[in-house]
Amino acid sequence: MKITTDGFTERRAGMIRSGAWNDMIITDYLDEIVAQTPGAVAVVGYRVASDERRELTYGQLDSIVTRMAAGLAALGVGKGEVVSCQLPNWWEMIALNLACVRIGAVLNPLMPIFRERELRFMLAHAETRVLVVPQSFRNFNYAEMAANIRADLPNLKQVLVIDGQGEDSFEKVLLERAWEEEADTAALFAERKPSADDVIQLLFTSGTTGEPKGVLHTSNTLFSNVRPYAERLHLNADDVVMMSSPMAHQTGFLYGVLMPVYLKARVVLQDIWDAKAFGRIASAEKPTFTMASTPFLADLIDTAPTATGNLDSLRIFVSAGAPIPGALVERAAGVLPARIISAWGMTENGAVTMTRPEDDASRWSTTDGVALPFTEVKIENDQHEQMGAGQEGNLLVRGASLFVGYLKRPELYSVDDEGWFATGDLATIDADGYIRITGRTKDVIIRGGENIPVVEIENLLYKHPGISAVALVGCPDSRLGERMCAYVTLHNGYTDLTLDEVAAFLSKQGVSRNYLPEYLEVLQELPRTPSGKIQKFKLRELAQNVQIAPAKRA
Repeated sequence: MKITTDGFTERRAGMIRSGAWNDMIITDYLDEIVAQTPGAVAVVGYRVASDERRELTYGQLDSIVTRMAAGLAALGVGKGEVVSCQLPNWWEMIALNLACVRIGAVLNPLMPIFRERELRFMLAHAETRVLVVPQSFRNFNYAEMAANIRADLPNLKQVLVIDGQGEDSFEKVLLERAWEEEADTAALFAERKPSADDVIQLLFTSGTTGEPKGVLHTSNTLFSNVRPYAERLHLNADDVVMMSSPMAHQTGFLYGVLMPVYLKARVVLQDIWDAKAFGRIASAEKPTFTMASTPFLADLIDTAPTATGNLDSLRIFVSAGAPIPGALVERAAGVLPARIISAWGMTENGAVTMTRPEDDASRWSTTDGVALPFTEVKIENDQHEQMGAGQEGNLLVRGASLFVGYLKRPELYSVDDEGWFATGDLATIDADGYIRITGRTKDVIIRGGENIPVVEIENLLYKHPGISAVALVGCPDSRLGERMCAYVTLHNGYTDLTLDEVAAFLSKQGVSRNYLPEYLEVLQELPRTPSGKIQKFKLRELAQNVQIAPAKRA
């Protein structure tokens, strides 16, 4: 299968006229810096568990990318075909993305937390040609998992294992063989070079339909977000980007994979989040910018008082994924030198709204920012009437960075004739255009900036022999934003059910640890409407008082 997109002629014309789309792709930016300063440091990768550090200049990175791209082409990866990778924040992912663009392939980053159930669906849906995984990461054997599911994936022709020792070793197959000497790479790359309107990224996001949706982006949609984002924060080639957020998430991908190359700056990668390790790395590498979800910020604030001087270089911390609690902003102002920037966005758009570094600190804690250039937001009621300042309604987005569709699911592309995308979020907007997310119309729980596919987990729990009905809702958490609570009723004959039993049941179904409920309550009956629908708003009210024990925190 080759992923393509058609029918965007009218949209393209408007974006070109506005200057939102400039028809540049990431390898164009790479070629510029390699021609200008090949000795500039491109990436510094840290593997926290083994205390390894790897540094690559732009010239070295370009040479590796050339070899990898030629190798992938030789393995049979065609233009528009999918290369999936389930990798931590390692330099190999940055190189793999550039190599895919060189030959017009589509990169599909997958979160390391995914297990067999999620991978089977995603890799089959994408018709993935090549999968790249680590041999092991955080004591989990990814190579073994890939081997276990490969028989179910007829389109998967090759699995490459980083740090592998066998014939499927990523290093042996792609790095140790001089593929660039076996092909005319200049001709190959010229023939395969994608246009800025070709799909180059496939990223799965959890939806309300019970299965993930494959979000499709082009170079134009992605860079029309990266460019105004960097401009708002006044970032340039002198900045050092620190990326601890997963690069398989849109946050890490846009601002850790793409933005440093666009800026001609260096990026420092941290593969396992640990606030103390962040401080040690920051002391050595002097980052000026980072972006992460609220839990990262909370952890960093807790360790900052014992890391005197380590974070002095940090100028900007963008926090997104959930509204920042005001108390957290106040604590951050007292211990961190960085400006705290509040932001809101989606996989489908990247960052949509952000506060400005020049804004009063009250904006950081009371709003989720104002729209970036080339992007518009509006608030409507259910009758599609625009709401006034301070009135809650449905949040809609229109702009250059809006994705171009869901893979094989055109019916879910909820963009109207005027280009407005229904986000599924509820929000208010003030007289100056600053929004505040107030809730969600979608049935999704956001834990630590990561969407939990509620419907899918509920459907699995209905298979439990003791559960007659189940509803999952979020409870507030000062660190992660939300945690997942399960409210269940039991079949006759079952008198009790424990959280550990539920977790064990879901784990046997191949569900990721991050998707397991962290609170369970057995009820005599669930609140329902006269027609029998579960009234989740009542359960959300109940969950407001839930306190998750610290021992169960992740």
